[in-house]
Amino acid sequence: MIAPASAQAPAATKVLRVAFSTAETTFDPAKIVDLYSRTITPHIFEGLYTYDHLARPIKIKPLTAAAMPEVSADFRTWTIKLRAGIYFADDPAFKGKPRELVAQDYVYSLKRFFDPVNRSPVYTSLHDEGIVGLEALRDAALKTKRPFDYDREAEGLKALDRYTIRIRLDKPRPRFLETLASSDLFGGVAREVVEFYGAEVDAHPVGTGPFRLKQWRRSSLIVLERNPTFRDMRYDAEPAADDTQGQAILARFKGRRLPMVDEVHVSIIEENQPRWLAFLNAQTDMIGTIAAPLPAQFIDAAVPGGKLVPSLAKRGVRAEQVLNSDVAMTYFNMEDPVVGGYTPDKIALRRAISLAYDVEREIRLVRKSQAVPAQSRIVPNTSGYDPAFKCEMSDYSPARAKALLDMYGYVDRDGDGWRDLPDGSPLVLRMATQPDQRSRQYDEEWKRNMSAVGIRIEFLPQKWPENLKAARAGKLMVWQLGYSAAASDGLQGLASLYGPQAGSQNLARFKLPAFDAMYDRMSEIEDGPERERLFYEAK
Repeated sequence: MIAPASAQAPAATKVLRVAFSTAETTFDPAKIVDLYSRTITPHIFEGLYTYDHLARPIKIKPLTAAAMPEVSADFRTWTIKLRAGIYFADDPAFKGKPRELVAQDYVYSLKRFFDPVNRSPVYTSLHDEGIVGLEALRDAALKTKRPFDYDREAEGLKALDRYTIRIRLDKPRPRFLETLASSDLFGGVAREVVEFYGAEVDAHPVGTGPFRLKQWRRSSLIVLERNPTFRDMRYDAEPAADDTQGQAILARFKGRRLPMVDEVHVSIIEENQPRWLAFLNAQTDMIGTIAAPLPAQFIDAAVPGGKLVPSLAKRGVRAEQVLNSDVAMTYFNMEDPVVGGYTPDKIALRRAISLAYDVEREIRLVRKSQAVPAQSRIVPNTSGYDPAFKCEMSDYSPARAKALLDMYGYVDRDGDGWRDLPDGSPLVLRMATQPDQRSRQYDEEWKRNMSAVGIRIEFLPQKWPENLKAARAGKLMVWQLGYSAAASDGLQGLASLYGPQAGSQNLARFKLPAFDAMYDRMSEIEDGPERERLFYEAK
């Protein structure tokens, strides 16, 4: 939902005010994994390429690159020319001199993900891309226990001259362009800035993008301001000819200089009611983004049946409804002694828990019908997504859940009314959660559903960043969180199940060789029938 112009600041300073439902963690691209931080960084840093956000099907276009990359026939060598005359935002690290973006900045930025000191949560993803020579640099730092050697050249990552980058991969990667279009992670970073600020670099993001960080009160307020040295860039896009909405957006904004606002104020408002009231009181200009969903308990008051109520429409509020490329999911720690493991009894336990949970009820009561049941980890609007696909374990069936539990020995052995493990010890699910209103609603649904089949469940509340940290360390048994696609390739969604990504995107630490082999194959081949077949098998 978007507020009317009256909610904006005076014309002298154009300010966009938004809210996040969860706190950010860092603005250092090499250390980011969460959605909230990644929502900020692409406005500060710039990747080589970007998306045309109105084009359907998805289209990638140059951002700091001068043209589309030169790609070898085997998709292993990628050569990119940079545009000259792009400069970083002014910063004390540059000692009063303008600092031009050059090829070496991208070389340095990518190397940072392999530096063991940074403990990058994205390291495994970039490792899987197979940039030749970077793993050897990492191994040398680990074995010698010396600082990562940024000056040592890697065969697969070279600045051929001031404006030319060549990347060589150890395997074919037909969709490597999507990695190069990830400004939230792989934007150009100046080495001088990292060395100048050291451990505090996460609070001093300096890029070539349209904004720079003006103020940051951790977990409270983020203020971005227009980068005064940002180059002359004009809005343009290529929506389909029959895309009425896209054509209207293009007609309205085409040719305007970017950015179109002077500042962006991001308030962290975790509780639903204060976030909704902030919107109603014109303290924020929009609500309902991925980073700040429209609170479910107010959906009926705002958009009953999907239609905006007249009282809000009269105020100039607009509402738009789309099926997002994201998914809410619950994962089990596969290394946990209770819910983890690959033996038939452990598989039966997880399946029973899934069958016992009423997703349709959660959607109806908690999400106020603003969702559809997910059938796999592949999200809408990405390759491999099939709206007709139906997972047999997605049904709500307490009877089947009880039968599975009984069959594999998860029965009440001591007469207390709760099921026990096959060895007689108590069966207790310990679910990580957050201390906010919406999480409490989910907790109530979990409590209700698990109690109905005789499974005890305990809730362990922590702030979301703390849960994420614990999840990456493998310390959580069960946790519910969301995923949003960062690219059009559905394979990114499956990374959460890829064995080598354990502890990074694969928070469940799921490791199945047959699945990993399919994932590797899908990474290497072009889009086509074989890849679609593998997507189906992976589901």
